[in-house]
Amino acid sequence: PESTPRPLAETPPYIRRTARGRLLITVAEPVIHDGHTVGVLQLTRVASQVDRSLFAIRSTILSLVFMALILTVLLSWYLSLTIARPLLRLAASAQIMRDTTGRTGTVPARLLARRDEIGDVARALQASAQALWKRMDAIERFAADVSHEIKNPLSSIRSAIETLLRIEDLNQQRRLLTIINDDVRRLDRLITDISDASRLDAEMSRAKAKPLAIGPLLSVLAEIHQATRQDGQPVIVTDIHHDTPERPLEVLAVEDRLVQVLRNLIGNAISFSPPDGRIVLHAAPSGTMVNISVSDQGPGIPQGKLDSIFDRFYSERPKDENFGQHSGLGLSISRQIVEALHGAINVENLHDGHGHVSGACFTIQLPRAPAPPAPSRRT
Repeated sequence: PESTPRPLAETPPYIRRTARGRLLITVAEPVIHDGHTVGVLQLTRVASQVDRSLFAIRSTILSLVFMALILTVLLSWYLSLTIARPLLRLAASAQIMRDTTGRTGTVPARLLARRDEIGDVARALQASAQALWKRMDAIERFAADVSHEIKNPLSSIRSAIETLLRIEDLNQQRRLLTIINDDVRRLDRLITDISDASRLDAEMSRAKAKPLAIGPLLSVLAEIHQATRQDGQPVIVTDIHHDTPERPLEVLAVEDRLVQVLRNLIGNAISFSPPDGRIVLHAAPSGTMVNISVSDQGPGIPQGKLDSIFDRFYSERPKDENFGQHSGLGLSISRQIVEALHGAINVENLHDGHGHVSGACFTIQLPRAPAPPAPSRRT
């Protein structure tokens, strides 16, 4: 059989430019007749339309690049105005707060008024500075109070010693030595409480609150008092609400420090209670908090002293109690501990049916420990 000629491969176009830069495209195709090439058809054309299309594409690309560059510059300028410069102002404010001796270096009001993340940082910096200044004021007041409280027994001791050197009566000498001994004991207790109060913040910042069952703790404190109770001293009873073995009433606290607070409140209640009185240790949940109260049947707190009873070195003691047995820091330290545990402490007077004061009640509010997760059941 006669073989069929294979088709020739298509010849690619020939592209070139003239000396004047004109683009020419030449296409050549063979002319085949009866399987034989009888000629070549060649077509040459000026491709000015291609040049215009390439120029348009290149112009578009350049325009996009130029617009992207402009947008980048504008965005950088905007970010500089809204983020970089405000951060530099915050850094400058922090530098001023650190270097200046006064308290004029504060965060600019424009930054505090912003409602974005920069404003949050500015307000946090301002709050931190104010908290630091408040703490410095508290330290300054504490140092002044400590100096004043220590000077009193020291002045008494100095006067007693000077008088002791001038008298020869043995009875008066013994009386002065007793005064000196009482003042030394008062100084010792005062210095111990001051040391405890000064290191309390650092200790509480390192301590981690853990779930603590409040029912057994109050029961143990009551049992200890009952075991050592003397004739005439008050009786301590407990009243725990919603405390079951399945779900004990727990608070988030540091056990040693909470015991210190409760022992201080119980000791105050014992001091003010009448003979054979009754002290109630009460605990009950209140939403996400737990209320722990220590109430007595004493004379209560003077109405004008309810706000100042937690102040440092404030002391309101029974008239028959020996002077100097208390430093006036117990309730202040208790409030410091409770607030470090994210709680609150307050006091109120109790009244009978006739409206007369029938005792005082100190209440501690502490966060309630979350319920443990229920055990998973296997099917």
